[in-house]
This record gives sequence, structure tokens and C-alpha cells, in this order.
Amino acid sequence: MFLFRRSEGRVIVDEAHRRTQGADAPAVLLDVRERGEWNAGHAPGAVHTPLPGLAAGASVPSAALGRPPVVICRNGNRSQQATKLLAVRGARAVDVKGGMNAWAAAGHPVVDERANSGSIG
Repeated sequence: MFLFRRSEGRVIVDEAHRRTQGADAPAVLLDVRERGEWNAGHAPGAVHTPLPGLAAGASVPSAALGRPPVVICRNGNRSQQATKLLAVRGARAVDVKGGMNAWAAAGHPVVDERANSGSIG
């Protein structure tokens, strides 16, 4: 399912941005927040996979396959849970320390469901 096998832990937002942004990004940003949070604001290029679905055994979207997942939520709690779930499935996942709150505070782009400027609420 994934290219790598074990979890490395956590990364800061600047490292997450470096790993996941751009057409040739080596990793994929996996956003595990709820639909309303995602619609209000998420990182461009992120793939939406809510934590409850992952916990229930849902498959990771095909857009997230083939690259190691960098998992993000609002502040870092749900992403840690998702990282553990993904590790059980064989993924070498890391979570983003501080989540989307830290992402936005660092000045990284946030877009809404229509690709306009978004917000983290």
C-alpha cells in the first residue's frame, strides 16, 4: 500500500510543507479533520481522509497511495491517532506537530473548498 514501513514520529510544519508541496513532492499531506473543517480551510494539494473513516477501516484515497503520508489535523491530536492507525497498515507515516493551526501561523497557504483563501477556525 505504501512505499515505506515504519513511523518516524512527528515533523514541524516547515518540514511537512517541504515534503508535500509541489508536483514532484515525495510525500502526500493527509488531512484527517472533519468535512466542515476541511471545507473552511486546508493546505493546497492535501488529501482529505477523516479520522473516523480511517478508524473504521476505510481505505486511503488513491491520491494518497504510493507516497509516504504526512498526516495533519487541526492541532496534532487526531493526526497522532491516524499515524498509529496507518502504521498498523504498514505505512511510514508522520504527523505534523501543531497541525493546521501551526501551518497557517507559519504563513503556509490555506484554501477553502473552492480553492479560495481559506481559514482555520
